[in-house]
Amino acid sequence: MKEKKLIIFIPSIEGGGVEKNFFLITNYLSQYLNDITVITADKSAKKGINKKVTIIAPQSNFWSRQKRLLKYFLCLYNLFLFALQNKNILVFSFQANAYAIILSKIFGIKIITRSNSSSEGWSKNIIKKFLYKIFLNLSDQVVVNSYAFKKELDRKFNIKSHVIYNPLNKKNIKKKSKEKIKINFFKGNYLKLITIGRLVDQKDHLTMLKSINLLNKKNIRLLIIGRGDKKEKLVQYIKEKKLSSKIKLIPFQRNPYKFLRQADIFLFTSKFEGLPNVLLEAQCLKKYIISTECPTGPKEILLNGKAGDLVSIGDYKKLADKINKYDKKNIYCKKKILIGYKKLYRFDYNYNMRKYYNSIKKFIYT
Repeated sequence: MKEKKLIIFIPSIEGGGVEKNFFLITNYLSQYLNDITVITADKSAKKGINKKVTIIAPQSNFWSRQKRLLKYFLCLYNLFLFALQNKNILVFSFQANAYAIILSKIFGIKIITRSNSSSEGWSKNIIKKFLYKIFLNLSDQVVVNSYAFKKELDRKFNIKSHVIYNPLNKKNIKKKSKEKIKINFFKGNYLKLITIGRLVDQKDHLTMLKSINLLNKKNIRLLIIGRGDKKEKLVQYIKEKKLSSKIKLIPFQRNPYKFLRQADIFLFTSKFEGLPNVLLEAQCLKKYIISTECPTGPKEILLNGKAGDLVSIGDYKKLADKINKYDKKNIYCKKKILIGYKKLYRFDYNYNMRKYYNSIKKFIYT
C-alpha cells in the first residue's frame, strides 16, 4: 500500500493547549509515518518538532506577530500551492478548520479536523451555525477531546464526531516540575494559588481577580502565568484594588510545572473549553482544583465535582467562598485530589496517541 503524505495544518502557535497537543501528536506520528509536513505561520514550530518533519513556515518573525486571520490566509495559500503539486495527501487540521475543509474538498483531498473548544465560543449566531453544519459534515472525520463536547457538537451540527482524549505525559510533567525556580513569590506561609492560560476573554481572569479582592484580608498569593490582549486590563484592576502584593503576573513559560508544583490550589475560570490540559496537569501534580463548570471539559475531568470544586461561570463570590473554605489538611480535600489523580488513566499518553495513529491510518494508506 502507498502511504499518503500527511499535512498538519496549524496556522497559529501561541503556547496554549491546542499547540501543546499539536507538538505531542506530531512528534508521536513522526515515529510511524514517513512523510509529514507542517504548514504554519509561526517558525517557532521548528524548535519543538522532530527533524524528520518538514516545516513550511515563513523565515521572518513578522508573521508570528500578525493576527490569526492573516496567518490563516497565508497558510491556506501554502496549502493551496502544496495541493497543486501533490494529490496523494491527507490533511489533518488543528485550526481554521472550515477554511481547510473548503480547500481540501476543492482538490478532492481527504481531511481530518480536530475541534478544540466548545461551539459556545464560535457558533453563537444562526449564520455561523448554519455554515459550520455544512462544513463539519464535509470533513472526513471530526475529532473532539471530550464526551461532553461530542454530545454538544453531534447534536448541534448533526455529525458523528470521534472522541480522543488529550494525551497526558505524566512522566514528563513530573520530571519538569522538579526544576528550580528563581521567582520566590510563593515563599512564606501563604495559601498559594496559581492559574495558567492565555490572558484572553475566554479565560475570564477578571472573575478570578474579583474573588481575590473579596479575600483581600486573607493570607494568599495568586500567580498568573500567560500572555494575551487582556493583560493591561488585568494589571489596571490589580492596581486599582491595591492587590499588587497578592497577585503576580508572569509571561508564558515553556515549563510552567515547576511553578505549579509549589501551589496549593489551581484556579480555572474559563467561559468555554474543549478539554483543558492545565486541569489534567494540575491533577498530575496532585493539586486541588476549583474550576468553572463551563462547556466543555472541566465537569468531565473533575467527575461532576468528586475530584474538585465547580462553580458557575463568572460567579466570583462562590469562587471566593471555595478558596476560603479550602484546607490542605482536610480529609475531604485530600480525597478529591486523590480521586482525580487515580482517574488520570483515562488520559494515558500511549493509549490516546495510539487512537490518533489508528484514526489517521484509516485514511493514509491507499
